[in-house]
Amino acid sequence: MSANGLRRLDTKAADFDVALESLLRRDDPFDSAVLQTVQGIIADIRDRGDAALCEYTARFDDFKVSDAATLEISSSAREAAFQNLPSSLRQSLEAAAKRIQDFHERQKATSWEYDDGCGSRLGQRLTPLERIGVYVPGGKAAYPSSILMSVIPARIAGVTEIIMVVPTPRGEDNNLVLAASHLARVDRAFRIGGAQAVAALAVGTETVPRVDKIVGPGNAYVAAAKKALFGEVGIDMVAGPSEVVIIADPGADPKWLAMDLFAQAEHDENAQSILLSPDTQVINQVETAMQQLLPQMERRQIIESSLSQHGALIKVESLAAAVGLSNRIAPEHLQLMVEDPESLLDQVRHAGAIFCGYWSAAALGDYCAGPNHVLPTAGTARFSSPLGVYDFQKRTNVIWCSPQGAAALSPVASTLAEHEGLFAHARSAAYRGRH
Repeated sequence: MSANGLRRLDTKAADFDVALESLLRRDDPFDSAVLQTVQGIIADIRDRGDAALCEYTARFDDFKVSDAATLEISSSAREAAFQNLPSSLRQSLEAAAKRIQDFHERQKATSWEYDDGCGSRLGQRLTPLERIGVYVPGGKAAYPSSILMSVIPARIAGVTEIIMVVPTPRGEDNNLVLAASHLARVDRAFRIGGAQAVAALAVGTETVPRVDKIVGPGNAYVAAAKKALFGEVGIDMVAGPSEVVIIADPGADPKWLAMDLFAQAEHDENAQSILLSPDTQVINQVETAMQQLLPQMERRQIIESSLSQHGALIKVESLAAAVGLSNRIAPEHLQLMVEDPESLLDQVRHAGAIFCGYWSAAALGDYCAGPNHVLPTAGTARFSSPLGVYDFQKRTNVIWCSPQGAAALSPVASTLAEHEGLFAHARSAAYRGRH
């Protein structure tokens, strides 16, 4: 441990693997109490709809309403919030939205088909989802940037209707959230949060329409509800705490690196910030910079808790070894704070987003670089991707068989079907070969 309680590890140490496993291990957020509570809420929303939704909103958000219609935020209120923003803030929001739009426009795929040369035409149709729900956290901080990152790709994909839910403790709206929802062109918005909001979107109530997919991060109850309802409704991912791995060489500014670690740690106490470097002096300088800068941080208590529980400064043998260790961690954010990031880029296999070079802070990606900031966490970057336009499109296979095409395929299909013991399949295929 360092002087400020932050772990210092060395990959050459005999117990490094054990220490790393301890560092990366997280408590299961879906403990029995959370799951039991969430299952009860889902069942209640399913059975009683709006009445249950109003009761849970009063209980958990201290916001009592006479009927569920009061929970809806009007489009005029959202437009007014946007128009009333200070001009500099409105311009920043618009600039971020434009960059996000420009990036995601390039992700849009189209339907395709080809002739197989045997008389059949094969292809795939891409169609947008009809209705989606966007969950916007409203607890320890407001996240208008998450609205832009979720809604803009859905709009580009061609989603017909976008429903936003956001908890409003004591019924107090966050004007910046409302403004972002107007700018991103959310269709309807509701003052609801928690597992009850996810359940309402998944099963529908008298007031809240049922959606086809739910996207957006939330607390353990939100994540548990998304997981429990997956299959009845689509979800983007079960998001965990925010993470960053920073690989640094002596050319990186220690204060910049310290602040980059703080930037992830200030999300919440469970966030994880890890620095990897082959240079002991870099690690020492970053630790000193953290000690100097921490007293100035507005969210100091959260940062200290996050770093002491989940942070680490790790000495590695080389930059290549650092990339190898990062691949093992598969972080949400990976910052290559090195002189020649291009030389490492092809070695990176697992990361939600990669930030290349000293000037590429993850914080820029969080707001306005353009690529999506909804990223896989908790090692799921091994098999998952950032949120994008493709998450709001369905792919449907299309098969056109001419008489000639059916004749060519019939004997292959019927032979395989017979050997699987599926004789109706075999005869269905064989019928098409007799013409």
